[in-house]
Amino acid sequence: MPALIRKNDVLHLQYSSSDTVFIDFASKANTFRRKHGGGLGQAIAKAIGITPKTNLTVLDTTAGLGKDAFVLASLGCTVTLIEKSPEIFALLEDGIKRAKQDPEIASIIARMKLIHADSIQYLQKSSQPFDVIYLDPMFPAKQKSALPKKDMQALQKWLNHDEPDSELLKTALKHAKKRVVVKRPRLAPPLNNHKPDFSYNGKSCRFDVYFGNA
Repeated sequence: MPALIRKNDVLHLQYSSSDTVFIDFASKANTFRRKHGGGLGQAIAKAIGITPKTNLTVLDTTAGLGKDAFVLASLGCTVTLIEKSPEIFALLEDGIKRAKQDPEIASIIARMKLIHADSIQYLQKSSQPFDVIYLDPMFPAKQKSALPKKDMQALQKWLNHDEPDSELLKTALKHAKKRVVVKRPRLAPPLNNHKPDFSYNGKSCRFDVYFGNA
């Protein structure tokens, strides 16, 4: 069973006898991407529809370790993160709390709101409109992933997978004001074989874009 442990005032998820994962939005990797990752030229930014004049609201229905949400917030979006797994939610909560104390990224974190919920139920009950709804279903284990190996192992093992991705896509399409964006392995078929309106390719993944129906 997973165990949440605290080391040096940082919450870790221990998923084996010797391996843990934690969230650090001020890590060297996050800092490098924030400063040198391509800004609005990134595939994810193009897929979301970010421009210098937009102030988009984004619902990240599959928050995971919060990497994509942090990128979007750093590009000016207001992001609501939904995470169902109690363990991953706790990691996110701890990571956000610590990041708020870092003056270099505090303004970015202020644009991130974390909610512990089932994404489909949240969308069905929420009266708050979102410009963009973002889905990042877990990649199959054999696919390459942008996540470090141990992070992916932790997510694959402990995230809840009982939300049908096809139902989440259908629900998202009904509630997005502008578009729904689905992250996929670069060569994988569209989610639920639902053809997107258009796509943007990254190095190891693809972002399928669907026009919203809200």
